[in-house]
Amino acid sequence: MAVEKITMPQLGESVTEGTISNWLINEGDFVNKYDPIAEVLTDKVNAEVPCSFSGTIKEIVANEGETIAVGDLMCYIEVEGSQSTLLENELEKQVANNAEEVPNDKSMKTRYSPAVLKLAQENDINLKQVEGSGRGGRITRKDIEKIIANGHKPKEKPMEQPKTLTNQITSNVPIEQPIATNTGDKEIPVTGIRKSIAQNMVRSKTEIPHAWMMIEVDVTNLVKYRNAHKDEFKENEGYNLSYFAFFLNAAAKALKQFPELNSSWAGDKIIQRKEINLSIAVARGKELFVPVIKNVDEKSIKGISKDIHNLAMKARNGALTSKDMEGGTFTVNNTGSFGSVQSMGVINYPQAAILQVESIVKRPVIIDDMFAARDMVNLCLSLDHRVLDGVICGQFMSHIKEILENISIDTTPIY
Repeated sequence: MAVEKITMPQLGESVTEGTISNWLINEGDFVNKYDPIAEVLTDKVNAEVPCSFSGTIKEIVANEGETIAVGDLMCYIEVEGSQSTLLENELEKQVANNAEEVPNDKSMKTRYSPAVLKLAQENDINLKQVEGSGRGGRITRKDIEKIIANGHKPKEKPMEQPKTLTNQITSNVPIEQPIATNTGDKEIPVTGIRKSIAQNMVRSKTEIPHAWMMIEVDVTNLVKYRNAHKDEFKENEGYNLSYFAFFLNAAAKALKQFPELNSSWAGDKIIQRKEINLSIAVARGKELFVPVIKNVDEKSIKGISKDIHNLAMKARNGALTSKDMEGGTFTVNNTGSFGSVQSMGVINYPQAAILQVESIVKRPVIIDDMFAARDMVNLCLSLDHRVLDGVICGQFMSHIKEILENISIDTTPIY
């Protein structure tokens, strides 16, 4: 028998680590090659990790809830085949080390994942002063994100001073008080997609200086145009001709004109993306996913509508893959589907902006000094003020307004 390693796989573009949310096997279980052994959560997708071999799980090394880097050890598996003395000796040594571990073990403290190093550098955090919660004192991404969220950067420990009555009293006052649970309250563990969203939102609001603007658009022509063709489109294509497809089309055209918004902040440089890949929000029950429609500027209204339909169906059926979630350069969020008329979105890190499309409402508007009933919509933009300023974003929003207010069969053909 030979003992092999199973390590954290690369689960998506730019993914450097994953959190083991749930082991699907136990030590001593026999598994076949390609059987799922663990559910892993990244900032891109929640995925199952397949087994690389057929054999018996010898030892599970990484714990549930632990975040480990791509390539780090997850577990050992005993497989049939040629002898692997080196790996068996390594396993025996690991088991022996585990037996001798003490609570103050710090053997892994200086092993930093790429994500931990990046976060620490961007937020000026001295890793030597951070207490790691991972195995062997290793500093995890969660440790750094907690420091960022709390706003308490670790400092050099001051020289110990003689205790007086005053500093004895103040030293007993906790910095943070835990939130109490009262009778009848319900505690809901934060796991899976919700945990990933929370971490990404904290990172976005901590690192990105947000600014906002809103523009009002008269979409009366759009409403008439879409309503005139929606029934025939549904009958021919089998899916809906949505308003959202027209907004995505307009956003892609505006990004083509103002590529500054199709960018990411990268510390000492700004990366301006060539492809226009729009992230959109789709839901499955209470879970929210942000898949990506690729090369929207090259697609017709029909093509965009088809992609919206397919991604929504995949989300509802639990069939979204990491590839579906990769490569987004700008986000357009259809908040109007919930009846919202004004909102300020949190930017989808590491993008530079997010556009909220609000609900279309019938309102009285003055045209040529006379009241008229018009279909109006608010478009709300959140922007990264390190990358963008009000001038370029105002021009971008004005361009979208012009496109949407002049939609017709000539300017925006469906096919």
